[in-house]
Amino acid sequence: MGSILQVYWTLLLRSLGQTLLLTLLSLFFAFFIGLLFGLLNVSKNKALNIIGTVYVDGIRGVPLIVLAYFIYFGVPALVQAAGNSSFKLSALVAGTISLSMNAGAYMAEIFRAGIQSVDKGQMEAARSLGLPYGKAMRRVVLPQAIRTMIPAIISQFIISLKDTSILSVIGFPELTKAGNIIVGNTFAALQVWGIIALMYMVVIVTLSRLAKKLERKMNVGNTL
Repeated sequence: MGSILQVYWTLLLRSLGQTLLLTLLSLFFAFFIGLLFGLLNVSKNKALNIIGTVYVDGIRGVPLIVLAYFIYFGVPALVQAAGNSSFKLSALVAGTISLSMNAGAYMAEIFRAGIQSVDKGQMEAARSLGLPYGKAMRRVVLPQAIRTMIPAIISQFIISLKDTSILSVIGFPELTKAGNIIVGNTFAALQVWGIIALMYMVVIVTLSRLAKKLERKMNVGNTL
């Protein structure tokens, strides 16, 4: 194991960096996707509810690997068939889109639950003071909802971090892809996958502890 780390430590650290980059990018976009469709799902407008429900159920019903294949191979094929023969997507762009869409569907449910956890009287009080619905949602309801959603958002970050391993199938140079390359060069599968598992474990355990710490702080704040 020591010799593998000595030879491949730069590849492993670079791949970990790519994994974290993809996770951060996808969660950034997923936050806004989730916010949009979460708001649609709590809207009193039936048509908006249907749009939000179709997106959430549709994306959650498609395995991430299938979504990644469709974005990476299918979308360029459609664009090329339409006349742009040079159109391609990089593994980073396709991976970010795929993971953002996937995480966004779950974030929409987090937003929906967070908004619905805020007492309805808060919205009613804001409206009675003359605030429009959008401003009342933005200034009164969402700040309270996001406070309770932080642990769930960190949990989604952890899930997305683990889901990046699936994107090795489109050639994205994350940790699992690096593991496959190193195993192909060394034939030391046990040691290599042990190192990869340990790297994932360190990052995920750290994030899990952060989520629990934040959750305890939120609970203490709510009891005051």
